[in-house]
Amino acid sequence: MNLKIENKLLTTFNFSSLTDIVFLLLIFFLLSSTFIVQPGIKLKLPESEATEVTSDKNITISITRDGEYYLNEEKVVLSTLPALLQQKFVFGKEQVVVIKADKEVTLQSAVDDMDISKNVGFDKFSIATEPKQ
Repeated sequence: MNLKIENKLLTTFNFSSLTDIVFLLLIFFLLSSTFIVQPGIKLKLPESEATEVTSDKNITISITRDGEYYLNEEKVVLSTLPALLQQKFVFGKEQVVVIKADKEVTLQSAVDDMDISKNVGFDKFSIATEPKQ
């Protein structure tokens, strides 16, 4: 039994394998793009006509409407806030404490944060707002 193997050149290109690869890549990128989580704290800041640009050197205290506190994007407990602020305080350097409070948070929470910061040694404060539309 003698098998004869013929090697023929393909004159046409079969696109089915190429389209399978393209569809697999498309599905991969569609699924992986939904896993991207937007970083940051979700706050609805109060609106104001006069807004000021703040620098990255400022210390930011954020308060969500659920009562969660963040110090420079890191979640903290209110009882540990004075100690953490003390670590960030540099004597003789002009540092501004920026308070980002959700517009549904009571004013008392923002004032409490100012009191804590004042006791640590900070003396300049700013309340973050969004521009009015």
